[in-house]
Amino acid sequence: MKISVVIPAYNEEENLPEVAARIKEHLPARFERELLFVDDGSRDKTSQVLRELHAQDPTVRYLILSRNFGHQSALRAGLDYASGDCVISMDADLQHPPRLLPELIGHWLNGYDIVYTQRADDERLGWFKRFSSNSFYRLMNYLSSVRFEPGTADYRLLDKRVVEVVRASPDTDLFLRGFVHWVGFRQKRITYVPDARFKGATKYTLRKMVKLALNGITSFSVRPLHFATLAGVSVSGLAFLYALYALYILIFTPDAVPGWASVLVSVLFIGGIQLLVLGIMGEYLGKLFIQAKQRPAYLIRETDAAIPAAPHSAAATGGLEG
Repeated sequence: MKISVVIPAYNEEENLPEVAARIKEHLPARFERELLFVDDGSRDKTSQVLRELHAQDPTVRYLILSRNFGHQSALRAGLDYASGDCVISMDADLQHPPRLLPELIGHWLNGYDIVYTQRADDERLGWFKRFSSNSFYRLMNYLSSVRFEPGTADYRLLDKRVVEVVRASPDTDLFLRGFVHWVGFRQKRITYVPDARFKGATKYTLRKMVKLALNGITSFSVRPLHFATLAGVSVSGLAFLYALYALYILIFTPDAVPGWASVLVSVLFIGGIQLLVLGIMGEYLGKLFIQAKQRPAYLIRETDAAIPAAPHSAAATGGLEG
């Protein structure tokens, strides 16, 4: 049997040799192995380091994307091109400890199709990182029909048949964390304490986290649209009641005072609700617009010749082999 490990990397030249060494150390020797690094348009010497690692060890393979497409697209590229009987995905900063690899594989051998990891509470993480992460999962669970467990990320093992389901998905902006939970199959969770980043700084900015959250919410839930409908009905009802009150004051009491305060507050309130509703609808229309274009999720600028073409690379993901 063959084990593939997919590692997306963006400006991680200092970490790659250590990542490859630790993965090789912890992968059971009885399995054929494949380490597939995906360079997501790095601006440092990541691609050069990958070529050197491949020259030293042919089991280390690489994809170099034509530009930075984002972590989820890079991960999908790795899944498309991985050839193992199971595929393990992990980050290139060594916060996903390779020592868990035997445990992941062990559960897979016991019949689980998906083995995912859940990060335990770690006081070393900054308060903002913990707050934003917990808020993201609470919001996702409130808005989505798919259950998300706090602390789960992209350190997981997928059986080959689950990988085939991912490859066959027509989504051009696939939210893999949600999709993996949505597909079902037999799933097993293991918890871990993340290691410290080996070298360098995190590449996941606040902007990227917000974008990921919006993608996840709009990919697996229409509840924001329900909220927009409810907000519209509620505001319309309040406006109708206020109109009745205004007519009563005007006709039956001498208290009608000309002024703009109440009118201004009402216009601003209703206008804010309208903008909110339009924004929610715009997010969904934007996803439909991008999906309708059917542009590839990634483009490959260079790869080592040993990697076979992915089954859906030309039609669905636009892979270009160099």
